Amino acid sequence: MNLLKSYNRIRYFFYKKFVSDCQNLKINREFFYPVIFTGKGEITIQNSQLGVWPSPYFYSTTGYIEARNDSAKIIIMPNTAINNNFSIIADKTSITIEGNCLIGPNLFITDSDFHGLEVENRNNGNYICLPVHIGKNVFIGENVRILKGVHIGDGAVIGNSSLVTKNVPAHTVYAGNPAKFIKKLLTSETE
Repeated sequence: MNLLKSYNRIRYFFYKKFVSDCQNLKINREFFYPVIFTGKGEITIQNSQLGVWPSPYFYSTTGYIEARNDSAKIIIMPNTAINNNFSIIADKTSITIEGNCLIGPNLFITDSDFHGLEVENRNNGNYICLPVHIGKNVFIGENVRILKGVHIGDGAVIGNSSLVTKNVPAHTVYAGNPAKFIKKLLTSETE
């Protein structure tokens, strides 16, 4: 097992040193899961965990975080854990993940459609980007997709394989494709 963990440390170093090109990268801890950090914007990760062992995809995949343009920002706050095989892409705005979130494998988050819907706007850069914000203590299951403009409130739960296209209120469970309200969670405030 130590040999496999050493293998992933080498992969992490290789991807960070030779594949990543983000010049505005702020990380206050190193990871043992390989992640590509790319783009012209700002990526800030504050004492969080990227990649999980033991968990599927740890040795066979990489994470991908891109702040594509100068105006793009990605912020991951302390004590958040993101499982393996994730892609987080801020094109022109921001993606913020607050602290103490638990996120399953195969996550995809973006602030953009990357092209316009109209034929004339598909290749000219004329499209809308909207920020994504994930609150504190959010639990996100496996294979979840979170699209532009979504705000997920504190303490919410997103079920496995959900496609989140609209805001999710705090302390609720949403699931499905598209994600829909399932139930309200009891909290110390509502008990």
